[in-house]
Amino acid sequence: MRDFEMIAKTFQGLEELLATELIQLGANDVQIGRRMVSFSGDKAMMYRANFALRTAIRILKPLKHFKANTPDEVYDMVKRYPWDTLMDAGKTFAVDAVVFGEEFRHSKFAAYRVKDAIADYFREKEGKRPSVRMNNPDLQVHLHIAQKDCTLALDSSGESLHRRGYRQEATEAPLNEVLAAGMILMTGWTGECDFIDPMCGSGTLPIEAALIARNIAPGVFRKEYAFEKWSDYDAELFNDIYNDDSRERPFEHRIYGYDNSPKAYHTAMHNVKSAGLSRDVALKLQPFQQFEQPKEKALLVTNPPYGERISTDNLLALYQMIGERLKHAFAGNDAWILSYREECFDQIGLKPDRKIKLYNGALECEFRKYHIFDGKYKAFKAGTQEK
Repeated sequence: MRDFEMIAKTFQGLEELLATELIQLGANDVQIGRRMVSFSGDKAMMYRANFALRTAIRILKPLKHFKANTPDEVYDMVKRYPWDTLMDAGKTFAVDAVVFGEEFRHSKFAAYRVKDAIADYFREKEGKRPSVRMNNPDLQVHLHIAQKDCTLALDSSGESLHRRGYRQEATEAPLNEVLAAGMILMTGWTGECDFIDPMCGSGTLPIEAALIARNIAPGVFRKEYAFEKWSDYDAELFNDIYNDDSRERPFEHRIYGYDNSPKAYHTAMHNVKSAGLSRDVALKLQPFQQFEQPKEKALLVTNPPYGERISTDNLLALYQMIGERLKHAFAGNDAWILSYREECFDQIGLKPDRKIKLYNGALECEFRKYHIFDGKYKAFKAGTQEK
């Protein structure tokens, strides 16, 4: 099988993690871009990338790169591609476009021109045109325009890869699965100790943590990928990749998820069960106020409410309480918190070791690491200086 170019899309801030994942997967020519990582590999690599990457949103297969100044030039370049090598007039297709540039103000208009070009190609060649179908088309075409640089690609994923397939239900403002996996990978945790999310909502962080700890591919729950409809789809090859569990590993510790909302607790229970991870993830209906010092070494990762999409009566008091509980009941361990507002972080009252910019949807958030010292921080600092 010959190698070809591919592009893995991701969220801003997760590019380096995605590049590391691709290198570990065996991809070649890995290069980091903005919200994307380009790489090369064969068909097996494309299937594996869709199936195994935790921080990718979709995998694109570029068909051609070209320059264009106007939508009409885009039309001309797209129409020159030999579309009959990919589909026939009896098939359905859809086009989505992402546009950054002065000449191309509207991504919808650019997408229309691509649709026209493909339809006209078949009408002139076969006397009939394929149908456009937005949901579940046979071929999903993607156009990316940055100023005058255009990339025409096939979307091999279909539905976004963050839709793992284990989530049966969601709470209000659930954490995106790709972002959750990225947050956990950023901490460096791969299952060496217990994992705790004291405000776990619908259970996304505990579930992604269990998948990482056991090295289970996030794609095992997916019903389908767009590449399964391609004319060159190799079902046997994909079956081999799907059924290969040789990379999975044992996990000797526990993952704990707590929430004070009965609805969130029941939702998380459903989702953990759906993912088949009940033996690794223990859930409990418990407010953060009752959080107690874990018996074993543990890592805490959580995404508390920000007040942007979830309203709480007293947001600042909540963050003050988080800081208090961490100081009194998490000594000797690390806690990572994703939040949005500086005044919320201020209420925690702890000095962060690290701050990482991350986007949760459109919100520019920060992911902060806190090492919770046993005793007073000044005493700790004095102790290290004396040595």
